Amino acid sequence: MQSMTPLRRIEAGVLEVAYVETGPATGPPVLLMHGFPYDIHAYAEVAPLLAARGCRVIVPYLRGFGATRFLSDDTPRSGEQAALGADLLALLDALEIPRAVLAGYDWGGRAACVVAALWPERCAGLVSLNSYNIQNIARGMVPDTPDNERSLWYQYYFHSERGRAGLQADRRALCHLLWKLWSPTWAFDAGAFERSAVAFDNPDFVDVVIQSYRHRFGLVAGDPALADIERRLAAQPAIKSPSITFDGADDGVRPPASAAQHARQFTGSRAHRVVPGVGHNMPQEVPQVFADAILELVAFAP
Repeated sequence: MQSMTPLRRIEAGVLEVAYVETGPATGPPVLLMHGFPYDIHAYAEVAPLLAARGCRVIVPYLRGFGATRFLSDDTPRSGEQAALGADLLALLDALEIPRAVLAGYDWGGRAACVVAALWPERCAGLVSLNSYNIQNIARGMVPDTPDNERSLWYQYYFHSERGRAGLQADRRALCHLLWKLWSPTWAFDAGAFERSAVAFDNPDFVDVVIQSYRHRFGLVAGDPALADIERRLAAQPAIKSPSITFDGADDGVRPPASAAQHARQFTGSRAHRVVPGVGHNMPQEVPQVFADAILELVAFAP
């Protein structure tokens, strides 16, 4: 496994972002965004595949994970979708990257979708697991099918103070359970989990996670500084960037969907693929497939 070191740090927006960079500095930039409850090691095999093909690869820790830190104690520890998108945009600005291929899954895929939708000039191409990953908060309380509701038990758990206490008391055990449930065909070992679990020791992890899962259901207010971004996301803006979207056939969070389900949210070119034997952590489960999709977009990016 590629070592995800050394860590670099840069002030970007409200954060000091910790990230790994590999590949030639003059190569086409690619940002790889991890999800919850994972970390940058999800891309430990994807990053060198891209770097070997000449890409400048940047893999940041999201807010609340790993060595990324808030610059001020006064900044709300929000995990809302506007925060994730704003963080990614601020990182592009801080690194002076005008345009990049953005790839991610779960929270990281949401950040990539937000930037692609609201700032399309910054996105040369998008790779997104679970397709259009921008939350429709206005419909947050509309029930899904009973089977799909069952898979979201952890979100409802986090709505209560019992859930906050459970995450605080044993974040490793809870997150290990989610890894197993969400990727039932992935035979990860204890070492792989522990490499990522260290990132959950971030002092803001619990607050950011709890706020995220409450905000998406409209149960708590967001960061006032991000209200305009959330307002724009409420319109469910379309993504114009060339896109490759995926579903894992064995994803324990979201069942695979047809391309038609999200078709109206993609107004640019888009290919949608369902990958057999893959769960929710696609880049770590099938790194070559994920890397190949990114390289397809890099090859055609103007």
